[in-house]
Amino acid sequence: MLEVGTKAPDFELPDQNGKIHKLSDYRGKKVILYFYSKDNTSGCTKQACGYSERYPQFTEKGAVVLGVSKDSVDSHKKFEEKHGLTITLLSDPERKVIEAYDVWKEKIHCGKASMGVVRTTYLIDEEGVIVKANDKVKAAEDAEQILAEL
Repeated sequence: MLEVGTKAPDFELPDQNGKIHKLSDYRGKKVILYFYSKDNTSGCTKQACGYSERYPQFTEKGAVVLGVSKDSVDSHKKFEEKHGLTITLLSDPERKVIEAYDVWKEKIHCGKASMGVVRTTYLIDEEGVIVKANDKVKAAEDAEQILAEL
């Protein structure tokens, strides 16, 4: 996980509609950049729906929400449509951003070790500096906790 006070690495990734987003496009706004493992899994769905339900409150506070996983643009589009999501989902199948933000780690599931995305949320300020970093995210509570931080 990247440390608080670190300049957030810039990136360029497509969203669920194929539109390219760069972190630098959001200078002057707060950015909630959250990493999750997979579309349509229980925890990831709760997290994305939590952010979508509170999206108007985030925009009122001058913040944008960007979710990142290694799922494809097509998978993100289906996830968005199935759950009526209002947030931007970024596709990183080559894990360039996932690795730049140090969230690709060994995980133990049912006693078996494998590599995967550790659910992590970063709050990035208007200047592109990480002001909060959390890799102990509870999916269902993440959006509410970040909203409280703002």
